Amino acid sequence: MSETNPYTQLGVSEEASFEEIQAARAQLLSQCQGDERRTQVVEMAYDAILMDRLRQRQEGRLKVPERIRYAERNLVATAEKNDTRTVTLPAWVENLRSFIDTPSLQDVALPAVVYGALGYWAWAASTGAALPVALGIGSSLFFLNRKENRFGRAMLLTVLGLLLGAVVGNVLLSLSLGLPPNTAVSWGIFLILWLISSFLR
Repeated sequence: MSETNPYTQLGVSEEASFEEIQAARAQLLSQCQGDERRTQVVEMAYDAILMDRLRQRQEGRLKVPERIRYAERNLVATAEKNDTRTVTLPAWVENLRSFIDTPSLQDVALPAVVYGALGYWAWAASTGAALPVALGIGSSLFFLNRKENRFGRAMLLTVLGLLLGAVVGNVLLSLSLGLPPNTAVSWGIFLILWLISSFLR
């Protein structure tokens, strides 16, 4: 091999891997810092090797590793593996999700304690559950208004919660759990008001 052979100039064999060629180039460039002529010789040898490798590949004489040959497959596979998105939901479901809050533990626990205590009171005073329900309505207004400071919206959600809670209470009553009617209805109301106060935005 002559000294003009680019492989000789870089100090690598013709069977050297691309990584070995790059390492040899980097080492030679670090040795000839400031020497523009030698730097140019190294760069020209490196370019000549790249051109030779390209020609060999086109002629089918150079076997290209799978990871390089099908790099786009690896990129797609990696992207799919790293893709943590869930299945795309319909627009109406996405709109509903915008009304759901992700509350802190305190935002869930405090209303749970309040409505739980009111539920116990309504059960203990089964004949007169009106006062606990009234306090539950006040609590709902407080918790909802505290979130966004929109009293009208808090009032609307509380009224809807009362209506839905009465339906749930009647379902509880029909399950023959042995609950007095006032207790069953008040428990249904407290359950729905707790869900609305805690999880609605």
